[in-house]
Amino acid sequence: MTKKPSSGEPEPVIDQQISLFNNSDFARMLGMRITEASDGYARVVMDAVGKNNPHDVAHGGAIFALADQAFGIAANCAGTDRVAVSVHIQYIAPATKDLVAIARRVGDNGPYSVFRVMVYEGERIIAEFDGLALQINLTRD
Repeated sequence: MTKKPSSGEPEPVIDQQISLFNNSDFARMLGMRITEASDGYARVVMDAVGKNNPHDVAHGGAIFALADQAFGIAANCAGTDRVAVSVHIQYIAPATKDLVAIARRVGDNGPYSVFRVMVYEGERIIAEFDGLALQINLTRD
């Protein structure tokens, strides 16, 4: 896993968030793994094998989960807590092999941030996901 050097945040904060996301029960169950992350950016991979729908292609829910994972880490890896308030996904093509989701922040006005996540199988676009995140204040013990 690598970190993109643009955030200016201390690496331990990014490392901690990456570990939390990578080790969540759901991410482990689906075999998702963050390979790059920084404030506003993430790259997450997942093998589509074993996640098929009745048409023998990757289930839309698995593709959505991958995109959501990339959205979540891109929105949260630099010490700011954000939650999704609205998301939309458009499926472009079926997939059967390794998938990569790349999330980028495309807009930010303070409390709200907009992210675009592109899901690929190789060079082929599988899905486009747009997410709106709201900054929140969590109390940590």
